[in-house]
Amino acid sequence: MKNKKALVLLNMGGPRTKNELKMFLTNMFNDKNIITVKSSILRKMIAFFITTSRLNEAWKNYEEIGGFSPINKITENLIDKLNDSFDDIYVTQAMRYTPPFSSTAIKQIKEQGIKDVILLPLYPQYSTTTTKSSVEDFYEVAKDEFNIEVIDPFYKNESFNDIILKELVSKVENVNEYNLIFSAHGLPQKIVDAGDVYEKHVNEHVRILSEKLQQKGYNFKSTNLAYQSKVGPLKWLEPSLDDMLKNFKDEKVLIYPIAFIIDNSETDFELSIEYKEIADEIGISDYKVCKCVNDSEDFQATIKELIGK
Repeated sequence: MKNKKALVLLNMGGPRTKNELKMFLTNMFNDKNIITVKSSILRKMIAFFITTSRLNEAWKNYEEIGGFSPINKITENLIDKLNDSFDDIYVTQAMRYTPPFSSTAIKQIKEQGIKDVILLPLYPQYSTTTTKSSVEDFYEVAKDEFNIEVIDPFYKNESFNDIILKELVSKVENVNEYNLIFSAHGLPQKIVDAGDVYEKHVNEHVRILSEKLQQKGYNFKSTNLAYQSKVGPLKWLEPSLDDMLKNFKDEKVLIYPIAFIIDNSETDFELSIEYKEIADEIGISDYKVCKCVNDSEDFQATIKELIGK
């Protein structure tokens, strides 16, 4: 269709099978934005070592949530809903570490005869390890075939933050009884020291949401930021969620996964199962985890706003 555009949702992907988990880990640790060593040979060796040593243990985690990541089905639902609501925009996805990859999205767009492409990284805050990696990957495969527009990080967007607030206050009866923890995916400190703005964006996002809560009269017992998912011996952003939870023995805690748009293993396994066990051991009296914005009608409306529809 003439004048039709393509909207490509970018995300990290997630495995549907154990073989795809191996693919996910291999591709992720071969990503030069994740493993920042200059030598591609050394990076491949590191990726092989990490994947081999972590695969079986990681798969056990996926088995606890049904043997697959929820990210795929939710993203597909979101795309279907958006395509149903657009006449002049073709919506598809490009995942970074598991299918469907950028090459598949580009093939689909070419088949539609579309030249104008909007990339929407489904990461509210910018990081070289997420946004930059996904956008670079698409450009590398697309070459100069399209006119590409990239949507900026949207953690300041009011409509988006309204959805988060709605989830926070609907999750508990009395907010003043709960300690709110915004949990962000961790990052090695050396990546931040090299100029990555992720920590700055996360801090700003927490400040914006905290102010919004206060303005609307929702006063949590405390509001906190912590980082989850640390692996390996390097120093990562702090405080860790493990350490943060230790402050709340005999208290109630509400977790919001501030760095994620779509639920995945980090929300459904790590936050809802693994950290719940830690919370129980500490003696936290009530531990709740919020859902991401996912394929909700409100987030569909936010996407339309972000792309100017």
